Amino acid sequence: MFGSYERGGMDFELNKTQKDIQKAVRDFTKGEFDKELAMELERKHEFPRKTWQKACDLGLIGVHFPEEYSGQGLGCLEDILVIEELCRGDSTMGSAVALSSFASELIMHWGSDEMKQKYLPAVAEGQMLSAGAFTEPDHGSDITVMNTTADKDGDEWVVNGTKTFITNGGLAGFYSVMCQTDPDAKPSYRGISLILVEADREGLSTADVGNKMGIHMMATAEVNFKDVRVPLSNLIGEENRGFYHVLHFFDESRVQVAAQALGIAQGAYERSLAYVKKREQFGKKIAQFQATQHKLADMATKIELARLITYKAAWNFDQGRIDPKLTSMAKMYAARTAVEVADEAIQLLGGYGYMTEYEVERFYRDAKITEIYEGTKEIQKNTIASAVIGKLR
Repeated sequence: MFGSYERGGMDFELNKTQKDIQKAVRDFTKGEFDKELAMELERKHEFPRKTWQKACDLGLIGVHFPEEYSGQGLGCLEDILVIEELCRGDSTMGSAVALSSFASELIMHWGSDEMKQKYLPAVAEGQMLSAGAFTEPDHGSDITVMNTTADKDGDEWVVNGTKTFITNGGLAGFYSVMCQTDPDAKPSYRGISLILVEADREGLSTADVGNKMGIHMMATAEVNFKDVRVPLSNLIGEENRGFYHVLHFFDESRVQVAAQALGIAQGAYERSLAYVKKREQFGKKIAQFQATQHKLADMATKIELARLITYKAAWNFDQGRIDPKLTSMAKMYAARTAVEVADEAIQLLGGYGYMTEYEVERFYRDAKITEIYEGTKEIQKNTIASAVIGKLR
């Protein structure tokens, strides 16, 4: 972790609360993340419900929620410390538990008092999972255009459309759905609203997207809305401002995915390090070969750099500043680090690295998604480039 380095007002030391959180999650993963259980749930593509429930009971989910909604009143930095440690403990189980509250921040930042009281404690206490329904089959990463519509009918919204690749789809208790509410808006994203749709509403159905490369314990689904009626009061934030609410949320969620990637990278690195210190080839430990040492040096350096920018992005968000360039850099770099470090970890283990029971192949498969969801690495580069270039006259 960070050593103490303080000069000119910069402090790279975590405070006592942050260190306590880190230790609590680390102890939790050591006690609860059983390797055999992880392999079994991975095979069955099953959500780790009991482990998630225990994490909620310990107050590890929603640490950044206000205390009156069963959170700990902490910030984005404390939240990502939890995510990092969970994914370090186990890439698949950790990711599933960490993202059980996905997109609940939309309710925390923009929801009505009634919504916050109803849904935030339920998410933090493990009564339900949360989901954000943004991506559509025809638009992918482009959230400026929505085919999903919500029309007013009396005192209700009528929602129609299809969302795909929805994390926690089919398991979530509710969905925060991006809908076109003003079809005449120019540009069209100025007519998008966020509407909360409870999972048990008539006309809502989900279908699993099928077999995936990794994150096998997380549900990923297509969600269909056919004349789904919800009260007008289910509007999250302001009407026709949903696109901007989601952009604000992405500045937080990109850091969460960066933390997920960071934890996966750290976990893969530690497993390969332990292996090369024990395994002997040609009469000496693999760790004694310079080629191995250089690999480890590169891996450790990448992880440290990813940690620095991820923590900085989270800290910056907690200062009340929105900086898409910084959060995109953190997400892009940490995700790339996760993929490269996990790849190198397999190489260090050789044939064993390719075997399921040695875990690093699973870390590798789980790492790749961090380069794809919450905006692909190409989308992050677009965001960074537009901030760097500025407006061209």
